[in-house]
Amino acid sequence: MKVLAMDTSSSVATVAIVSDDKVEGEIYLNHKMQHSVILFPMIEKLLEITENSLQDIDIIAVSGGPGSFTGLRIGVAAAKGMVQGSNKTFITVSSLEAMAYQQGCFDGVICPIMDALRDNVYTAVYEYKDGELINTMPIDALHIDELLDKLEAYSKILFCGDAVSIHIGRIKDRLKDKALFSTQNNMLPRASSIGEIALKKYSKGEISDIYTFSPLYIRKSQAEREYEKRTGEKIE
Repeated sequence: MKVLAMDTSSSVATVAIVSDDKVEGEIYLNHKMQHSVILFPMIEKLLEITENSLQDIDIIAVSGGPGSFTGLRIGVAAAKGMVQGSNKTFITVSSLEAMAYQQGCFDGVICPIMDALRDNVYTAVYEYKDGELINTMPIDALHIDELLDKLEAYSKILFCGDAVSIHIGRIKDRLKDKALFSTQNNMLPRASSIGEIALKKYSKGEISDIYTFSPLYIRKSQAEREYEKRTGEKIE
């Protein structure tokens, strides 16, 4: 099986081709957030340099969130467009799970944090049990202090995600030497991780539906919150 995987949930735009036995290629760009402009050229270039065509791809995998509202929409729309009308399989992967997966078999808990503005973070807690990555705290949007309250019970926590650079001082103050931090190359989601997880999900029959799936936003967008504040009307 071959997976064309992509992630646009953060400031990074990344695409990869992953097969059953290797990562054939990956492009990772963290330079300005122009996902709508660069995503398809990245896909075309990756297919070209790995000597693949879309006909060689069995699965299209994409980050399903949480993360940037606009970024998620771009990635999911692109993936759905490539799947629609073809016989390819559509699989979505949590951006938080992808970041946790990248940290390897860490012997504590892994806590990805993505910036949700106003000192809030999108987060979850994962840990490896018998070589499998397990989600032990569900995905949520929390104030950073509320999250740190929950994490004080753990003895070793590895942080990753774009909110690390924002809150690293507060994390160190609260958790002291319990807190560890990912290396820069694994700090943000990589498409190769999305692809590897997608293969695992495929083997378990965990397939997404392009007609019913929508990205996991958790919180309403800034535009929606401003509209509700201005008009007093709730957007469901």
